[in-house]
Amino acid sequence: MWGALTAVIGVLFVVWGRAESDFVVYRLLAARSRILWGDGVHNFYQVVGIILIVVGVLIAVFGS
Repeated sequence: MWGALTAVIGVLFVVWGRAESDFVVYRLLAARSRILWGDGVHNFYQVVGIILIVVGVLIAVFGS
């Protein structure tokens, strides 16, 4: 269950980062991250989303 939830959050990050979403939660996260990442904040969230998908799948497959 936790692995699937983690993977779904990863998919959301990839989609939001790709679309440069105006969803409130994403805007808040992006505003905080923009301090460090500047204009690359959307690419950052796409990479983080891919990492979360991989971790979520690993948790789902190998988790107990």
